[in-house]
Amino acid sequence: MQAMTDSAERIAREAVRRYADNGARRLLVAIAGAPGSGKSTIAAAVEAEINQATPGLSAVLPMDGYHYDDHVLEAMGRRDHKGAPDTFDVHGLRHMLVRLKDNADDTIAVPVFDRAIEIARAGGRLIPREAGIIICEGNYLLLRAPPWERLKPIFDVTVFVDVSRDDLRRRLTDRWLGYGLSAEEIRFKLDENDLPNGVAIIEGSAEPDLRVEN
Repeated sequence: MQAMTDSAERIAREAVRRYADNGARRLLVAIAGAPGSGKSTIAAAVEAEINQATPGLSAVLPMDGYHYDDHVLEAMGRRDHKGAPDTFDVHGLRHMLVRLKDNADDTIAVPVFDRAIEIARAGGRLIPREAGIIICEGNYLLLRAPPWERLKPIFDVTVFVDVSRDDLRRRLTDRWLGYGLSAEEIRFKLDENDLPNGVAIIEGSAEPDLRVEN
């Protein structure tokens, strides 16, 4: 818990410093890492840390809102591998990042993934123009493989969350147990999807501005 708090404070300080140096123009922060590394928790903590000092300055954009729908994945033959790099609307996410950075609209609606029903809800979150620091969190934000490699240049600050493979397995097992999956379903998700994706992220992501542990 303390490691997460320290990491969030470190990222928040760097984001606020860069924001001030940038003339208070909108700043985009990427927090990337393997599934189960704690990206979402850290992103929420960074948002809270920034907003505690300056209410409304920060907002979070989760990459998971750009999952392809299950019907699309079934047609692609990729339903069982949901969460792999090719199961996201990368270009849609890239266009949204550019739109957020331009900050030309009063309010921007962004999609949010509802894990309980495995569906991305369009317009699930509103980001107002006043939010000057946008924290985008997701697995593949720093991936060097195309088309993901087009995202990194958009971000002003990049962060990677380091976590051991043993911790990843334990955390992901706990996650899927919480959804009532059978032992075989959990084994498939871990060994055929989540852990291979995690290794690909750890080995295939570009070097970030900051590395933190959780």
